[in-house]
Amino acid sequence: MSIWKHLQAILTLPITVTVVIPSVIILTTRTVNVGWSLPTPISLLPLLVGITLIGLGLVLMVKTIALFAIVGQGTLAPWSATQRLVVQGVYRHVRNPMISGVFCILLGEAVCAGSRVLLTWSGLFALINAIYIPLIEEAGLEQRFGSDYVVYKRNVPRWIPRRTPWSQPGAIVRATRCPTDRCI
Repeated sequence: MSIWKHLQAILTLPITVTVVIPSVIILTTRTVNVGWSLPTPISLLPLLVGITLIGLGLVLMVKTIALFAIVGQGTLAPWSATQRLVVQGVYRHVRNPMISGVFCILLGEAVCAGSRVLLTWSGLFALINAIYIPLIEEAGLEQRFGSDYVVYKRNVPRWIPRRTPWSQPGAIVRATRCPTDRCI
């Protein structure tokens, strides 16, 4: 998998969602209230919370992208999807860490900027994915990876992480193979 394919996927999806769209929203609505008009020492609190959320989101995104490239042998983009089912690292706790990471970034941006419009964008992003993932993405993963994905799906939650990492050694070994040639 070429670096260009990874960069193209990253620029097209998470960068568009977390940088381009929020920038357009801020520039067109001019609805920024950093510090939320709170008194000076307390006004730093929203900024610290927002930066923490953005940092958490970036960590999740980087870990997810690395796992997609190294273990999954693909990208985060549906048009250049992984060839192997990834059930390692953060994927042992939650099925959609990339979306969780992007949502954390969006929420962090909204909190930092004190922008209700960005908060609305965060909610819209969550709603779109709450519809898309179970209806389209998961159906495609079941078709591509069969029973390995079904077992994984039964044991690892979609959004709220498991406290302990899921571990079923036989399933993890089997799940890293793509059962058909349609995984490309």
